[in-house]
Amino acid sequence: QVQLVESGGGLVLAGGSLRLACAVAERTFTNYNMGWFRQAPGKDREFVAGVTWSGWSTYYAESVEGRFTISGDKAKNTVYLQMNSLKPEDTAVYYCAAGPGPSRRSKDYSTWGQGTQVTVSS
Repeated sequence: QVQLVESGGGLVLAGGSLRLACAVAERTFTNYNMGWFRQAPGKDREFVAGVTWSGWSTYYAESVEGRFTISGDKAKNTVYLQMNSLKPEDTAVYYCAAGPGPSRRSKDYSTWGQGTQVTVSS
C-alpha cells in the first residue's frame, strides 16, 4: 500500500507563500492519481488540487485557481503544492491523498497522509 508523508506547512503572513511536499513511498506511484485537500476547524474536508501522473493533467478548486500550483518530481516520487498569495481563509490542515482515478471527492481517495498545518495570519 502506498504511503504518503507531507511536509512544508507553517505560519505565514497573508500574501506570502509556502510549498508543501508529499513524499510517495511506493515504487509504482505512477499508477495513482494524487490530490491535495484541506480541512479547517469545524468545516468539512475540501478539495484543493489534483494531478494525474499518467498524462500530468492538473485541476484546481475555484478558490485557489491562479494562486496554487500542483506539480511533481517523478524521480523523487514527490508531489508539491506551491501556494502563493495566501489568505487567512487558506488556514487549514492540508492533506495529500492518492487514489485510482482523478476526482475532487475525498471518498474517491484510498490513501491519506497525516496532514500538515498551514496558518495564514492577517
